[in-house]
Amino acid sequence: MNKEILIQSNEDQTQVAVLEDDQLVEIYIERAVSTRLVGSIYKGRVENVLPGMQAAFVNIGIDKNAFLYVEEALPHGYGAENNGNKPNIRDLLKEGQEILVQVSKEPLGTKGPRVTRQITLPGRFIVLMPNSDYIGISRRINSPEERERLKKIGEDIKPEKMGIILRTVATGVSMEEIKEDLENILSLWKKILNKSSQVKAPFLVHKDLELVKRILRDVVTEDVNRIIVNSRVTHEKIMDIVEPRALQYKINLSDDSDLFSKYNIHQELTRALKRKVWLKSGGYIVIDQTEALVSIDVNTGKYIGSTNLEDTVFKTNMEAAVEIARQLRLRNIGGIIIVDFIDMDTPEHKEEIIAKLEEQFQRDKVKTHILGLTSLGLLEMTRKKMRHTLSTVLEKTCPCCEGKGTILSETTLAFRIKEELQETAQRTMAETILLKVNPKVAALLVGPGGMLLKQLESNLKKEIIIQGKEKLAIDEYTLEPLHGNVDPRYGIPVEEEQLIRITVTEPHGQRSQDGIGRIAGFVIEIEDGASLVGKEILVEITKVFRTYAKAVIVKDYLE
Repeated sequence: MNKEILIQSNEDQTQVAVLEDDQLVEIYIERAVSTRLVGSIYKGRVENVLPGMQAAFVNIGIDKNAFLYVEEALPHGYGAENNGNKPNIRDLLKEGQEILVQVSKEPLGTKGPRVTRQITLPGRFIVLMPNSDYIGISRRINSPEERERLKKIGEDIKPEKMGIILRTVATGVSMEEIKEDLENILSLWKKILNKSSQVKAPFLVHKDLELVKRILRDVVTEDVNRIIVNSRVTHEKIMDIVEPRALQYKINLSDDSDLFSKYNIHQELTRALKRKVWLKSGGYIVIDQTEALVSIDVNTGKYIGSTNLEDTVFKTNMEAAVEIARQLRLRNIGGIIIVDFIDMDTPEHKEEIIAKLEEQFQRDKVKTHILGLTSLGLLEMTRKKMRHTLSTVLEKTCPCCEGKGTILSETTLAFRIKEELQETAQRTMAETILLKVNPKVAALLVGPGGMLLKQLESNLKKEIIIQGKEKLAIDEYTLEPLHGNVDPRYGIPVEEEQLIRITVTEPHGQRSQDGIGRIAGFVIEIEDGASLVGKEILVEITKVFRTYAKAVIVKDYLE
């Protein structure tokens, strides 16, 4: 299998794509404006203890309190001391108590993050479990001899009353290298304990690594053939930290600034956001996500086969099994999953479908359990929820359809438009590019006081004129190069001394007494307008700038 990793990084976001045999199977996105919680360790304060739910809510300093199940709150050795009986949550926690917890699941929807007291600290070869007493070997290591070798190493180096797990990448690694990795993690754990003892809850004690470092730690294994990076800064950072040296030869700096366009990743992501996914044969699958579970329906579609119905059904189901495994990984879908394969009469065919799914999920790092077919012919399976789904990251609930569908978020659209502007700027000789876009997206591209627009123009070496058009949907926009001399006032909808009616939409971000209104997406700063938010008033334009204008209220209008 040919496995490649693409790392595309810029000042706005870092994206990592994992390809297997030239097919996109995993995507990781980390934006400058977002914060990842999973893996971070907090000193939290217990706010509520709920015996009826056998759980507690813990304040870790974010908007929503974290949820702690009784199983995740058990101290080391509790089961042995109590003959395996499950304790009451009130025997473990008291309201106001300060505890050290680690985020195990991101907040999803209306739910806060999930936390655990069973802390894990992953290294390159080892995962340290300070509150457990256990030696584990990665289930991906199949060789009995290698498992036995690693188990002996684990027994020799395991700290007293602590647990360790030997990771897949520890295969073939010497005891000295594994021990050095463990010592580094133990040093980190001591720093965490020392910091925790000096602060009051709620407090972030340890933040997990940034995306690129996590990828090098968790995703890059010996079976990776090549790592391609678009950013020289990111490439140098990787070369400084990556080990062993043999892996450095697999890391390549690309001349293409947009790797995702070169490898058609954008098209694959667009496909991964759709309900219907077409198969090469002409069949298709339909993926529907709900709060409780995910349902996947398999259909023959345009595929009519060449021999008989049973053969047509079997081939469609086999192809669907491969694509279902890929889509679940790519979309990062977890929870209860029900697959409605096309009905099969032959027991051997059913067994082969399950075997094919199990084979495909062996490549998946997320724990998956295939439970088999029900009496109704539905395949049941579960996949652990670890992070936000692809849809949650790239889309938001559509305000036009009251949550029945999704569209790309303004932030995602702004990123896409900036990428398309870069491509257009490279192709055209025109000095000016006109962008017509929805005002909400325009505001993200212009930024406070036109700061982001100036930065964009500096990067592209072009003048960018942005016109906000209310009639355009959020995801609609047009790009047009303007040749020849362009009037400096092109696209500005107001002029000095003009009287206009405008609605004050919000207070000014820096001057609390002033207000903000917009004409076709163009910002109007209204002196002393903060108290009139939500009202339509008459103003006079006093000064016009390239990305905004100043105005004063016509006093005679205020009755």
